[in-house]
Amino acid sequence: MSFENKLVALVNKEIETGVAMNAIAHMTIGLGAQLNHELLRLNDYQDKDGNIYPRISQMPFMILRGKSSEIRKAVGQAKEHQMQFSVFTHTMTGGTYQEQLDNTLLTPEEQLIYYGAVLFGPWDDVSQITKRFSLYK
Repeated sequence: MSFENKLVALVNKEIETGVAMNAIAHMTIGLGAQLNHELLRLNDYQDKDGNIYPRISQMPFMILRGKSSEIRKAVGQAKEHQMQFSVFTHTMTGGTYQEQLDNTLLTPEEQLIYYGAVLFGPWDDVSQITKRFSLYK
């Protein structure tokens, strides 16, 4: 089965696994809020006993890794292609959410450490942007 769109998470390879999982969770919630269930191809799964497992995507969701600078570049390219995306940076951790908002507001973009990004867009465009990233292990 082929898919029109591609969903990819890019994670900073220099951060700890727990921090990476937190970043992926926040970014994916943010991106999911931007999109509808048809675009994400979400289905409810049901087991033989009738239990429902709601809103699971048919699409593969690749998790790739790279450096903060590579993620920054990929986000720039996603913007150029007018793709949907979400980002998580170092200023979005520690303290209260208000302190995180304030820290982000006070930090120039070039000083942000990108913990990750999630990109969603046409399959070939996302593939082109992410082709130099390696699989997250």
